[in-house]
Amino acid sequence: MAPVRNLLSSLLVLLFGIVALVIISTVVFFVTIFVVSTASSLANYDPSADFVVLSSALIVVAVILTGGFTPRLSDSDGPDDEAPVDDRTFR
Repeated sequence: MAPVRNLLSSLLVLLFGIVALVIISTVVFFVTIFVVSTASSLANYDPSADFVVLSSALIVVAVILTGGFTPRLSDSDGPDDEAPVDDRTFR
């Protein structure tokens, strides 16, 4: 019975992760739409809503694919530490 419980637990964690990623991506998408439309109005451009959504979608996909959601792992103590930090976002 333990393998079935482990399988169900893993599926629950997987579903929770998927739901969390969808919610975070949706919030980031709406924020990006706001930023793109505000920036275009500040530059005195009046693009159609289609182009605002297209550019926001491209920006969000680029952020997700490049790992923009991952936190920065920089160290503020200095370069003389014994264990180097593997920071994949700055390579």
